[in-house]
Amino acid sequence: MSEDKRASFGGKLSVVLVAAGSAIGLGALWRFPYIAGKHGGAAFLIVFLLSIFVVGIPAMLAEFAVGRKSRKNAVGAFRQLSKKWSWLGYNGVLGALLITGFYYIVAGWSLEYLVNSATGLLYSSPVSFTEQFAAFQASWRPAFYAVVFILLTHIIVARGVEKGIEKASRIMMPALFVILIIMAVRVAFMPNSIEGYRFFLSPNFKEAFTSETIMMAIGQAFFSLSVGMGCMVTYASYFKKNNNLVSTSLNVSLLTLLVSLLAGLVIFPAVFSAGLQPAEGPSLIFITLPEIFKAMPLASLWSTVFFLLVMLASLTSTISFHEVLTAYFAEEFKLSRKWGARITSAISVLLSLLTVYCVFDFDFLGVKATGVSFMDVFDYVSANILMPLGAMFTCIFVAWVMERNFMRDEITNYGSLKSYVMPVVVFMLRYVTPLLILYIFFKNLGIL
Repeated sequence: MSEDKRASFGGKLSVVLVAAGSAIGLGALWRFPYIAGKHGGAAFLIVFLLSIFVVGIPAMLAEFAVGRKSRKNAVGAFRQLSKKWSWLGYNGVLGALLITGFYYIVAGWSLEYLVNSATGLLYSSPVSFTEQFAAFQASWRPAFYAVVFILLTHIIVARGVEKGIEKASRIMMPALFVILIIMAVRVAFMPNSIEGYRFFLSPNFKEAFTSETIMMAIGQAFFSLSVGMGCMVTYASYFKKNNNLVSTSLNVSLLTLLVSLLAGLVIFPAVFSAGLQPAEGPSLIFITLPEIFKAMPLASLWSTVFFLLVMLASLTSTISFHEVLTAYFAEEFKLSRKWGARITSAISVLLSLLTVYCVFDFDFLGVKATGVSFMDVFDYVSANILMPLGAMFTCIFVAWVMERNFMRDEITNYGSLKSYVMPVVVFMLRYVTPLLILYIFFKNLGIL
């Protein structure tokens, strides 16, 4: 596809909203609260904030530069800049592919709970929320809702970059923020909510700043910004030449931080008001929060609003990795965009069904496990191997392999912009960010 015919995002606001939509997903609303709850609340928040700037923004800038310079899909981008490094594009595509194998499942859970909240079924059932969640997972419904979520994503992506992805982001992202603010205001009036604010905003430096807290915060910052799986490379290929990459990455990071902060301001006051523990784990959203809503007036309404929020956040993310695969199939195999989207959706359905229905025993090099699901495998490989390696080697690629003026030209738009942060960015990309990502990589594998 020639550069003059390639689609592009309309304006600066669209660029920020689309890229932020990729970053803001279940990681901010589902993973961040329970990880922060386990690792000190406010202390975790401070390290997370610092990690966004030390790890996230440099890695995002590197991917933006590769994508906009090449104006290609993830594989085509690296191949055009250096054929020897085209494997890095395949790494991103494979990461996006494996994520489809489990992300749609969890996203489908939000649809189930949205429907049940809106119809009143969630609160009319005589069984506990734990039993409801277990019964739901044991039924056919996770597969059904995963397929529905894939179809929703397909409809948006198949409509194109401007009429589909950009238009949807301009609607969903503001709606997401409005719902978050409404929920944050509502829980502020719950009894004993002040304890939740104290936990989340007042750090206990002596007890909470541990090596594990720092490691988890760096990892959360890295994954929150959706780098390492081709999303930002693909989206940046639709950026216009005059887009300011530094301000875009900064705005996307600040929006991601804001959503995480608002999520904490919703979750922790509600949890403390109900007398529960903040470190409830992954079940926090689907088991603990319905219990909290039950004690509130108009429980079904507030539960519906919250799971609508989770659904929107999930959809903005599924659009991004669907687009990574759609662009890859369409451009690499010379297909129409609609056929690229159809192939992607078909593969997503197959992987989701595999995840729901297939469980196996694992025995490799002395490591044994029983009852392993493909969700566990896809999650582990993508989050702990492919994404860290993708982000780390992208930093190495732009800082050490490409010519020294590559990042300077992209950050300054070939001299039309002044960038006082250029030396800092290059230093971070060369020495700091790759080493921190490598540390997280070894930590996740249990080597350190």
